[in-house]
Order: sequence, then structure tokens, then C-alpha cells
Amino acid sequence: MKSISHLTILGSTGSIGTSTLDVVARHPERYRILALTAQCQDNILLEQCIRFAPRYAVLMDEGAAMRLEQRIAGAGLNVEVLCGAAALERVASLPEVDTVVAAIVGAAGLRPTLAAARAGKKILLANKEALVMAGRVFMDVVQKYGATLLPIDSEHNAIFQALPHNYSRDHTDSLAASGVSKILLTASGGPFLNTTLSALQHVTPEQACAHPNWTMGRKISVDSATMINKGLEVIEAHWLFNAPADAIQVVVHPQSIVHSLVQYVDGSVLAQLSNPDMRTPIAYALAYPERIEAGVEPLDMLKVATLDFVAPDLIRFPGLALAYQALRIGGTAPAVLNAANEVAVAAFLNNQISFLAIPRLIEDVLADLPIATVNTLEDVFSADTAARSVANYLMKSMICLS
Repeated sequence: MKSISHLTILGSTGSIGTSTLDVVARHPERYRILALTAQCQDNILLEQCIRFAPRYAVLMDEGAAMRLEQRIAGAGLNVEVLCGAAALERVASLPEVDTVVAAIVGAAGLRPTLAAARAGKKILLANKEALVMAGRVFMDVVQKYGATLLPIDSEHNAIFQALPHNYSRDHTDSLAASGVSKILLTASGGPFLNTTLSALQHVTPEQACAHPNWTMGRKISVDSATMINKGLEVIEAHWLFNAPADAIQVVVHPQSIVHSLVQYVDGSVLAQLSNPDMRTPIAYALAYPERIEAGVEPLDMLKVATLDFVAPDLIRFPGLALAYQALRIGGTAPAVLNAANEVAVAAFLNNQISFLAIPRLIEDVLADLPIATVNTLEDVFSADTAARSVANYLMKSMICLS
């Protein structure tokens, strides 16, 4: 009989978190939830606490934590409510926890994910910013403390599945040494794949968040619409698979059926295909190296019929080119890119700047800030703070001119 795996889910109320809980609920004999965390959605977190009875529930918002604590007590649940960043790191490194699902969006997820790595946990990584901002620092911690890192982004999970079985899971092998010539990251193209540049100037946040294939949070949906999300995934793939920028190619695949491909030196190309449902990569990572039922409808190739692949339009989606630029520059450039993007997307979602202003703001911040070498985590956070400051300053000028 298999032992039960104990989980902490960082970001349990978001799309990745709820998908993970759906898979977990299908296998109560295998998984037990010890901690759930959220930013401020105490209503959803309460429902999750009632259903999964974790030992801890963490909220970042103090008012939300107080409300949840009162309602937990009223419901007679044996759940300890915690609040704040230190609590996130605590539940990410609990001795009883085997697996940490890192699904907090943005830079806020970096510290608790690092805490899980330092504790040697099995990390199911959805928070791409941990690698985008602090790739070398993060990977050094993973290797030093013997953590296991499994990607649950659909694209990186697909690459992981298509790599050779002898490929080093400690992320130190090179692609070439494993007979791999190229990684191909697929991108849906988002809701504006065929939208003209003139029309993009006037798109709304609601339109940008209406992804044709995936159900995601608002920030990630906008990132997909600008294709900056794919750029962040290129940087993430660089660190996950020890791949140089020139060995990572983005291809637009509107059907979102092929989740990524691996090209080998002998001419073979291996792809992972499935319906666009995050429960598939989550289930694969949860049970690895086994496979478990995920609740996902099997892929009907006759129904799919056609699979299309085209090159990305870097004029319509300049954010992708900016991400490649930041990866090649290295140092603090990816952290600057990420911070500027977070500021720009928040401003767009608040109707402060236009959709096309998002990549313009990122480009201006990258041009304005000096790029430094990353030796410590503090180097990363210093660059992050500086980039946010510059981005907010430049954004005010954009608003005044609009």
C-alpha cells in the first residue's frame, strides 16, 4: 500500500490551485492537504477548508485572515489561520509536507517557493517568476538541498515528458549531451492572434482576459494575450532544461493540443498531446513517475483533425522578443522585465494604459535601468524594486499623454 503524500498548495484559490484540488479529491487514498494559502479570497478558502480539512490556512490580507478565523471557529473546524509572508514560508517548509504546489502568481511566490526548495521538498512549479527573476539562485538552492523540481506549466511539463529517460533530473545535463537539438514551446497566440495592430490599440481588459482555450487568472490571461507569458516561459525553459536561448523556439499552435515538442539530433520530434486542461500536467507531476486519472476527457484525434503551426509575429507581440533579449543579456534583466510587466499589466487591467503600452513600458524600463550581475537573492529583489519604481514613474507619463 502506498504511503499518503502530504501537500501544501501555495495559491489554492487560483486556477492552478483549484485544478490541483480537483485531482487530489479524486485520489483521497494518495493525498492529504496540510496547508492552503491565498491572497485575500477568504470565502473560497473557507469552502476549501471545509472540504479538505487542512491543518493550516494562510491569507496575505490581514482583514481576510481575521474574517476566515472567525468563520473557521464558527464552523468548528480544526484549522489554524495564519497571515503574512512569513507564514507562507512556514507552511512551504513544514517537516510533514512532502510536496509543495507553487502556484502563487508573480514575484510574491518567489520566497515561499525558495523556502520549499531549502527544505528539500518536491516542488510542483507553476510560479514561473521564481525562475525568471532568480534562475541561477533558485536552481543552486534546488541542487544544494536536494529538492525535486517538476514543472506543471503545460508547456514545460510536456517538454519534461518528451525528454529522454536518461536526461538528468537534477537539471545539470546539457540538451546536446542527451541527443536533443531543440525545444519547441507552443503558444496558442491568445485572443488576438489575428487582430490588427490598429485594433489592438483599443482592446479592453475583458477582451484580453477571454482566452480561447484556457481558463486562467486575469494577470496570466493578459500575459498570454501579449505573448509575454511565452517569453517568460522561454526564460523558465532555459533554467529548467539547461537550454541556451538559441535552442528554444516558440511556435504558435492555435488549437492548444500539442503542448510542446522536443527535437532530436537524429531528426525525430517527440510531442505531448492532450486536451487543454491543467489537470493533466498536474496529475503527471503529482504522481511522477506513475500516472493517475485526472478527470480529463481523452483526446479524440479524429475530432481534432487538423493541427496548425505558424511562426509568432514579433511586430504584433514584441513582448516575446523582449524576453529573448533579457535572457541573452542575463543578470538582473529578466527580473527587470518581469517587474515592469507586472506593473504594466496591473495598469492595463485598471484601464490606466492601453494594451499596446504594455510592451512599450517594459522596453523603456529595460532601456533605463543598468543591468547587474546576480549573486544573491537580494540582488534580484533590488532590481525588482528599482524596476517597479521606474515603471510606475514612466507609466504616469504615459497616462498624462493619453
